[in-house]
Amino acid sequence: MNSAILAVVLATVWLYALAAAIATGRFARRGRKLAAEVRPPVTILKPLYGAEPGLFENLASFGEQDYPEYQIVFGVRDRTDAAIPIARRLMDEKPHSDIALIVDPHVTGSNLKVANLENMVPSARHDLFVLADSDMRVAPHYLDMVTAPLADSRVGLVTCLYEGVPGEGLWSRLAALHINYGFLPGAVLGHAMQVGGGCFGATIALRRDVFERIGGFARLRHELADDHRMGSAVRRLGLSVVLSPYVVANQVTEPTFSSLWQHELRWARTSRAMAPGGYTGSLVTHTVPVTALAVALLGSDPLAWGFVGVSVLLRWLSAAAIARRLGFSRAGLWLLPLRDFLSFAIYLGSFCGRNVQWRNQSFRVEASGRMSLEGDKPV
Repeated sequence: MNSAILAVVLATVWLYALAAAIATGRFARRGRKLAAEVRPPVTILKPLYGAEPGLFENLASFGEQDYPEYQIVFGVRDRTDAAIPIARRLMDEKPHSDIALIVDPHVTGSNLKVANLENMVPSARHDLFVLADSDMRVAPHYLDMVTAPLADSRVGLVTCLYEGVPGEGLWSRLAALHINYGFLPGAVLGHAMQVGGGCFGATIALRRDVFERIGGFARLRHELADDHRMGSAVRRLGLSVVLSPYVVANQVTEPTFSSLWQHELRWARTSRAMAPGGYTGSLVTHTVPVTALAVALLGSDPLAWGFVGVSVLLRWLSAAAIARRLGFSRAGLWLLPLRDFLSFAIYLGSFCGRNVQWRNQSFRVEASGRMSLEGDKPV
């Protein structure tokens, strides 16, 4: 009986690893789409908070687009925010570019990023919006690729996946490994299977009329997963959400184990709140730890531990294939087993509470996905 159960577990986790690698390979073959015949002006909304490493280079990449007309709106809530001098430096270096900086402390809800964005919208001059997080870096053809699908009136929103580009240190490398070989393949497979409803803060592009039809940012004021909620709202209008073939570069900086743990625990608990059933089922994505646990509980033969080695090898081979297909660096792949056990620990930890740390504040994630400033409670 134990052998049969072990065989089912192994078949499930190995099949997932292979399916994710195959789906990612197909995603990589989609190629670059040509620009739309009509290229309407765009407003890029960039909420800022603090002077994170590489911020100037991140912002500058959005100011170097091969696109006929676009506006960039930066927003901060605090006039002492360290991001302000960096934004002003870019404005000084590009005096002929259409760049605005909004400093407004007004807060309308518990999600301070959404409050920042809401303060920025009145300054948006164009009817195509592109939202992108401050730690993203892009190439000059980015705007063309993410806005082209919006020429089709049946498309309501375009979003992008992102590659983790690590900064210095072990924790940044581990964080990038999770993005590139954990999150990204899973998101691609979910998109291919039409499950999960992915919409990512790396890029959200939509028309102003669609933005207004979903209620703007007002409906997101207390939502932790504001990007996910925006995608769901667009789908409820009967419009499609398109995953662009463009992969944004996410500059990953995790200085300590604590910062990595809190960041990823926030992601995990948010995902659990958004889709509890699907999140619980994501246990099968933890190929190596699940294999080790299954062998420890069900394997009666010492040779069964060889299955753990097979899972490690499969994990390395699938990650190497993903890196080759998408042009990612293969540096640090030897850390994948450590990364996988850390991911499994975060998965387990996500069931042990609802509080998260975000932007130096402690929030409680409700079962609905809304967040409050209340303390944690046992679950």
